[in-house]
Amino acid sequence: MQTIFITGASSGFGKETAKLFHSKGWNVIATMRSPENEQELTQLENVLVVPLDVQDEKSVHAAVQKGINRFGKIDALLNNAGYAVMGIFETATEEQIQNQFDVNVFGMMRTTKAVLSLMRTQGDGIIVNISSVAGRVGLPFASIYESSKFAVEGFSEALHFEVRNLGIQVKIIEPGSSKTNFGNARKTTGNEIADYNLFLSQFFENYPKKTSLCRTATPYEVAETIYKAVTDKNHKLRYIIGEDCQFFVDTKDKNSEEDYIKSIQSFFG
Repeated sequence: MQTIFITGASSGFGKETAKLFHSKGWNVIATMRSPENEQELTQLENVLVVPLDVQDEKSVHAAVQKGINRFGKIDALLNNAGYAVMGIFETATEEQIQNQFDVNVFGMMRTTKAVLSLMRTQGDGIIVNISSVAGRVGLPFASIYESSKFAVEGFSEALHFEVRNLGIQVKIIEPGSSKTNFGNARKTTGNEIADYNLFLSQFFENYPKKTSLCRTATPYEVAETIYKAVTDKNHKLRYIIGEDCQFFVDTKDKNSEEDYIKSIQSFFG
């Protein structure tokens, strides 16, 4: 049996992925900050629920060791833990910016580094990092979150080439919008500068209209894409999931930079 290690498995993509891989016969190390609150995954055979805070290096190494002690190896890592800071950049606090990167970027790096030596010794392994449409296209009032996801993309692409000859693959999942509790975990900056008010209101009014005809992916479909990325045995780097994500990526990739910028400006006033 193969084993997957998942961060942020208490809900959303992480939890759906844990259940899907379990149903496919995998061992699952499902990590989360508060495992004492988990009631579903703890009932599944060959699923180990352990505490992990990606901001705490000792916590990361302890969770990896518990997983190895139980299952003997880690064949795949899913870096899923993350959240978003949204709003006006000018009013963001230093703490908001640092915490955003500490979870979304440095937390991902901590867990990746913790399993790399094991995968290198095994001579194989797959690291899957959850990015977003926000890692491909820059949109207003998401500069902090999007810069963290752009960092995920750059790190993942570079590491893909760095470890490929060691038998280790790195893959990126790029979901668009999806019905998870991600929005409930979202943090906002203080949007109290009047000069931004008109554009801010235009953006949040127009954004849903631009993707209203696009079918968004369900959390289960995202989990299926993650399973495909882990098991398809090819060297594909990026997996787009959701018509809304594809819409923005196509708008950027299939136009000149000048036309792309004009399109985004026209979308949001």
